[in-house]
Amino acid sequence: MRTEDFWQLIDQARSGAGGEADAVAARAVALLAERAPQDIVGYAHHQRRVLAASYRVDLWGAAYLINGGVSDDGFEYFRGWLMTQGRAVFAAAVAAPDSLAELPRVRSAALSGEEFECEDMLAVPWEAYRKATATDLPAERDRVPVPDLNDFWDFDDEEEARRRLPKLAALFVEPPEE
Repeated sequence: MRTEDFWQLIDQARSGAGGEADAVAARAVALLAERAPQDIVGYAHHQRRVLAASYRVDLWGAAYLINGGVSDDGFEYFRGWLMTQGRAVFAAAVAAPDSLAELPRVRSAALSGEEFECEDMLAVPWEAYRKATATDLPAERDRVPVPDLNDFWDFDDEEEARRRLPKLAALFVEPPEE
């Protein structure tokens, strides 16, 4: 499976899911389970690469602001949700996490308190492989390196949040009035 195929499958899953992350994940499992086992393994490989590329301190800070705090697992689930938003949104968020402030749903979350997580999206290849073959997804042979996160900053430091993520800080450090 090529990177383009990976994102096309997610786009297919997005259509008809009504914008709900868990529905995108369920549709992705169904679509992927219809493919050959080697395609499912390829999807798992691309998912590991996408998750490694998004394992960035600045994106973690964005998730922290948006969700009102985020643990290690919460950051994983946030990136699962981010995958359900499609390639363009995902790539923009990895390149410039403050771009998430432009998403209408994120903007409305400043008022509603909605949190963005999708643990189910992270399990798509495993669920699809089990559904297609009645066996477990083979263990990964190729470890994708994860970037070093030594430059953490204090996500609760409002001034630092304003400096690093000004658009998101404007929404979530001092949320707008209703």
